[in-house]
Amino acid sequence: MANKPVLYYGLEAIAAAGIREVGIIVSDPRELLQPDHRTGELVTTLVNSQAEIRAAVGDGAAFGLKVTYIEQEAPLGLAHAVKISEPFMAGDSFVMYLGDNLIKDGITPFVREFEREKPEAQILLAKVSRPWEFGVAELQGERVVRLEEKPRQPRSDLALVGVYLFTKSIFEAVRAIQPSPRGELEITDAIQHLISTGRNVRSHVIHGWWKDTGRVEDLLEANRIVLADLVTCIDGTVDQATVIEGAVHIGPGTVVERSRLRGPLVIGAGAQIRDAYVGPFSAIADGVRIEGCEIEHSIVLDRSHLRVSSRA
Repeated sequence: MANKPVLYYGLEAIAAAGIREVGIIVSDPRELLQPDHRTGELVTTLVNSQAEIRAAVGDGAAFGLKVTYIEQEAPLGLAHAVKISEPFMAGDSFVMYLGDNLIKDGITPFVREFEREKPEAQILLAKVSRPWEFGVAELQGERVVRLEEKPRQPRSDLALVGVYLFTKSIFEAVRAIQPSPRGELEITDAIQHLISTGRNVRSHVIHGWWKDTGRVEDLLEANRIVLADLVTCIDGTVDQATVIEGAVHIGPGTVVERSRLRGPLVIGAGAQIRDAYVGPFSAIADGVRIEGCEIEHSIVLDRSHLRVSSRA
């Protein structure tokens, strides 16, 4: 998103809040059935997100963090991820931040509030138009009285944002619950256990924008929102036949010829843009080649080649 992995935004927000030790839950490679883009037939693809995450984040030093990788044998739910993290937490309070979530203004105010108010748990909520797609909270004032995961008939329009703050009492809760019908230990059930046993679970309704980028349309919208703050910076080479409008960021080694660029738009390093129109709210990654094309409101990944050949 805006030429930066979504996970990086979360790690930067964590570091900005003064947190220095981070455990990242990773899983072993798994097989995934996907359609072949040429034939349309289903083929087996090996997905190894663990290797990609380790390569991208490393030891965390680039973010001012110390990162430990915690292996989860299967995707058994968010509460299961909490459960296997107990030795790493060593009794400390902690933030759980889902890696595909993005809160533009970060989490620092919520961490300070948690430290000041000292509840057993604090959840972040946001009003949504389709609450049945999320975990939903029912409130009495700021106190949470009920949580429900993807309810058919939601009791409110307040969805759980993918950032949670817990004391060590959450570990007792995750040990007390059973897997849901889909076979996972649900974090909503664990928090509900805290509520049902009289623990103080606070909420904070956020008013800035938040995105769960698990869907393509949400990823594109988040990309658009981030690019809206872009400032022009041209480190590549742009010929005189190219027209630039609005805020455009061009990385080193990129060559733009006979094209029209309309921002906000970011182009990475070592790209080649020729005889093309690249429109607003697009993120063009490193090494991309775009020739004879028109593109806008898009994300183009590393080393992609987009070319339209004209025929006489």
